[in-house]
Amino acid sequence: MSEKPAIAFLGLGHMGGPMAVNLVRAGYPVAGYDVVPAALEAAAAHGVATVSDPLDAVARAGVVLTMFPSGRHVLDAYRGVEGKPGLLEAAAPGTMFLDCSTINVDEAREAAALAVGAGHRSVDAPVSGGVVGAEAGTLTFMVGAEAEDFESVRPILEAMGKRVVHCGGHSAGQAAKICNNLILGVSMIAVSEAFVLGEKLGLTHQSLFDVASAASGQCWALTTNCPVPGPVPTSPANRDYRPGFAGALMAKDLRLALNALQSTGVAARLGPLASEIYDTFAAEGGADRDFSGIITDIRAKSQNDGSPA
Repeated sequence: MSEKPAIAFLGLGHMGGPMAVNLVRAGYPVAGYDVVPAALEAAAAHGVATVSDPLDAVARAGVVLTMFPSGRHVLDAYRGVEGKPGLLEAAAPGTMFLDCSTINVDEAREAAALAVGAGHRSVDAPVSGGVVGAEAGTLTFMVGAEAEDFESVRPILEAMGKRVVHCGGHSAGQAAKICNNLILGVSMIAVSEAFVLGEKLGLTHQSLFDVASAASGQCWALTTNCPVPGPVPTSPANRDYRPGFAGALMAKDLRLALNALQSTGVAARLGPLASEIYDTFAAEGGADRDFSGIITDIRAKSQNDGSPA
């Protein structure tokens, strides 16, 4: 890809906005759009050229990058709703549709089929790394694409992240993202339960961290996103659980994992329970807090005063 293609970047929220900024910094011509005026203003303030008509931007783009809240948003945008033309109709033939949303695997397959059927190319590339990774350009992209299309979008993804993994054909990126976040959700609950148990047994946070971070309990939820303040100064626990990766997003991703578990018949027990726990956490005030704030819910619902028995 010798000449950088024009990119229509649709969805400039907490993740999409910084991602678009990093593309501009890498020299890509970006036309950004979001339905929220504040998101447009924030992106424009950081150098992104914003537009009022997404279809016009799509018509002039070689790549249409979407970062939407759900699969329904992606499919509706592709097809159009209420008699209005969709992105697929507005795009020039052979446009690359690069979806970085996190959606159901079957929705990713449907989106790819729609794009290819309309004469375009399709790549699903959900991300991991949260807002911090989006701002720093250190995201991990899990990519589902044909080999040639993967190589076409690789430079674009590398401008926004530090790791780009080709997971397979269409929808494989979504499959990898769902599996990864299933691990993350379950492990954060386990780490949080361990810290609350440690408190009740008289352990300091630091002593438990020093042991577990260098032993078999080591994991990302502990060593990078530690749910208690102190041991990892950069974790959201040190900022009153300001996300980061919000509880509502973890609840959403675990519901996607639950859908996949049920559709494939996997005999899972921890996944469905983790989904239930994060649904409750989000509904009871944790939606806008970092998902590591689940520890405060576990602590509040634990019995006695927290001292050793």
